[in-house]
Amino acid sequence: MVLFLGLLLVLICSSQSALAQCSICTKTASQLGEGPGKALNSAIIYLAFTPLAIMGYIGWRWWKNEKEQYND
Repeated sequence: MVLFLGLLLVLICSSQSALAQCSICTKTASQLGEGPGKALNSAIIYLAFTPLAIMGYIGWRWWKNEKEQYND
């Protein structure tokens, strides 16, 4: 499970074609230039991944516990 989450994190952070910016962030990134704009985009993806990973883990644990209850 940890290996899967690590691989998923690497794939998400290394994605160059992901557009995770709202219109305000896009305008700000275009004013900053190429390098800082890419860094801003990566930071947005990184910050969005953490709560999604936590919710996914909680959902997986809930599903696993429910599955065990019905198998007993």
